[in-house]
Formats: sequence, structure tokens, C-alpha cells
Amino acid sequence: MSRPKNQNYKGHGLSKGKEREQRVSIRFKTTLMNTLMDVLRHRPGWVEVKDEGEWDFYWCDVSWLRENFDHTYMDEHVRISHFRNHYELTRKNYMVKNLKRFRKQLEREAGKLEAAKCDFFPKTFEMPCEYHLFVEEFRKNPGITWIMKPVARSQGKGIFLFRRLKDIMDWRKGTAGKKLTGLEAPPARNAVNPSGSHDSRSSDDQKDEIPVENYVAQRYIENPYLIGGRKFDLRVYVLVMSYIPLRAWLYRDGFARFSNTRFTLSSIDDQYVHLTNVAVQKTSPDYHPKKGCKWMLQRFRQYLASKHGPEAVEALFSDMDNIFVRSLQSVQKVIISDKHCFELYGYDILIDQNLKPWLLEVNASPSLTASSQEDYELKTCLLEDTLHVVDMEARLTGREKRVGGFDLMWNDGPVSREEGTPDLSGMGNFVTNTHLGCVNDRSNQLRQLFRSLQSQKKASS
Repeated sequence: MSRPKNQNYKGHGLSKGKEREQRVSIRFKTTLMNTLMDVLRHRPGWVEVKDEGEWDFYWCDVSWLRENFDHTYMDEHVRISHFRNHYELTRKNYMVKNLKRFRKQLEREAGKLEAAKCDFFPKTFEMPCEYHLFVEEFRKNPGITWIMKPVARSQGKGIFLFRRLKDIMDWRKGTAGKKLTGLEAPPARNAVNPSGSHDSRSSDDQKDEIPVENYVAQRYIENPYLIGGRKFDLRVYVLVMSYIPLRAWLYRDGFARFSNTRFTLSSIDDQYVHLTNVAVQKTSPDYHPKKGCKWMLQRFRQYLASKHGPEAVEALFSDMDNIFVRSLQSVQKVIISDKHCFELYGYDILIDQNLKPWLLEVNASPSLTASSQEDYELKTCLLEDTLHVVDMEARLTGREKRVGGFDLMWNDGPVSREEGTPDLSGMGNFVTNTHLGCVNDRSNQLRQLFRSLQSQKKASS
């Protein structure tokens, strides 16, 4: 995206020299005081910029984006941490709309079998605008459990479960669900621009900044996979460097977040049973801060392999890869793919008793605050490796398939684990370049990668 430079634009990264020249000093800015700040301050050659100073790299929050992005001139090398209309994927109602539309498109273009690969999100209705469709569906399956979620809130706020239409009648009057949080708010108009994407002026994903006007009613997954009788979901990290062409990296580490209380469908009002968010669980009377409620993904993968065998686990993780790729493809044409932008998404995945993964939501601002020492180490490494891939220092060749804990999963097409260009004609022996929950020997890999890049540079000079 090129923007005219005039007196109304704030310029950033203005500097002399070639775009891909290796940079000695990177000026960074962020407002987040957590693991991210530690990582940025410890990065060699990176210098913090306060207030209105010029910056090369800005890990911004989404409210800054909404107010300033369109009025900011950025030099070639400058990078910011969100895409302009990221909410097409990260607001629950838009995510579902885009997935439904993409599924229809696949069915038209490639048939029902291909479209079925998008059947990884529970039946969902936007409220209040799809209320009548919801009622029709509700009456077809009496007695099942539904979950109501505000479209633009996080950390489990505003969520409640229900089985009776009366609960929704109460909600529409603004009286239900108060035991968890206040739900009253006027419905907002969803402006849609001619391209079919949503107008950013009337909506955004900034958590808690806008009133909770719209909800989604979603069929509750009543048969979650349980470990020790407790429900959990998975947090997985995907880094998108570009939407056109789509270039996405999958991080090897992540975690399972457990509820603190044994699962039962007989108490649908108990948030400690049904919501796995750490923000909810840590308010539980018997929460242990040191023990926490998390397993690292490696431990989770090993546990499943010991119970179900490696083939079943491979199939499950391959189904998760499918979720990451299809969900990104569903918004590929509506997200503004600006070369200055990248985004680290936090995917929330639920596994059911049939080892089928379900996409619950995608977060544009996954929590970077650590809940334990293990969590701090994971997030520190994740952020260091994100900065390696973003590559402000211009050290990479652009041909790398692995950088630290990140594996290149999609590069305008699937990426093979094998070296060279794979034969995609039959996809027979094709193995995707994903290693979620596998060993993350990132320190060794980075040492070898940068040593090899250094020697290539010497050889060419």
C-alpha cells in the first residue's frame, strides 16, 4: 500500500540506504508492559522509542491501528504487528461469516468433499440479527446445550450456557447472564463495504473498548475430550507475514489450558467447569498459581500418542493444520494485505472425544503475560522467534523453511518437509512442513541458521 506523504501524514522509518541493507539499529515502540517488552529491550541493536519519536518497528494495540493506520506514512522497511482489518478473522461473528462464505465457494468450485474440509466450527448464529434462524434450529434439537459469546470480548467475559429459549428471551431484554457479567447493550449496525468486507469505521476487535452489542449463539460441544475428568482447549500460535500471497508460519510450542473443576453437563452455570480461560480459572477458590492449569503441547501430544497410538495423533494434528490454513484462506481476499504488516494469532482449538478438532476462535492479541515460569519461557522464545521471522535486521534469504520454533506451513501453497520442490500432482508422498507439539530444538537451529547465513554472506562478498 503506498500512501502520499503530505502534511497530514505522520512519517515513520524515514532513513537513507537500501531497503534490504542490514540494519545496525532498530527503533522500536510498544505500549505492552509484559514479556514482549523484555524481549524487545534485550534484542541486540534495538533501541526503545518513547512517545512521538520515529520508529521502525511498532508492536501496537488494535486501538492505535484503528485511529492512526490510515494517516501514517511508513518507509519500506517499517513493520507493525497487525493487519488493518484483522477483525475479519478475530471477531467471532465475522470469522464465522467468512468461513461460511468460503465453504460455499469451495462447494461451487471444487465440490462437496472439498467443502467438507471446512466443517470444523460448531453451528453458529449471530445474535440478534439471526435470532429467527437460531430459533428454528433450536426447535429441531430440543434439549441440547448452546453457548452465548459476545463477539468482541476476551478472557471468558460475558459467556453463558443455556438450554431453554426463555434464557434467550431474558437475554434480549437484557436481564440474563448477570451472574457472569452484564450483557445489556444496544445492537450495533454491521456496516459492509462493497467488496463484502466489514467497514472498519463501525467495528473493530479492540477488546472491551466497545460495548458488547452482538453475540454469537453456538452449539456447545457436549462431548469434549477429557484428561483427568477435566475439559481443556489448546492455544496454538500462527504467524502470518502476508495474505497475498498467503505466507504463514506455525509455532512448535503451545499449551493445553485446563478447567479447574471436573466436567459435567449437569451444572451449566458453573464457569469453572466450562470455561478454560486462565483469566476465569485463576479466580477459582482452589486455583494453585504455581501449578496453574496448563500442559505444554509436547506433553499433550505424548499423552495422546500413549493412549491412542501415533497414527491417530498424526491424523488429529493434520486436521488442525487444515483448520489453520482454511481459516486464513477464508479471509485472504478481504484482509488488506499491506507489506508493512504481520500478525501473530492465537488459535483456540477444542478436541472432542472422537479426536476431532474444533475451531473456537482466533485472537489478534493473544496474551503475552506469563502465568508461570514455564509460560514465561515459552512466550519469550515465541516472541524472539517472531522477531527473527519478521527479520528487521535483514539477515534471512527468504528461502528458509524453519526459523527457531517456527516452521513455514504455507507459502502460496503447501510447504513440504522435503528439500527442493515437491511433486504436488498426486500429493502421494507429500508431508507438510508442520511440527506442532514436536521437539523444539530452537537454540541449535538458530545457531546453525545464522552461522550458515554468515558464511553465505562472506562467500558472496
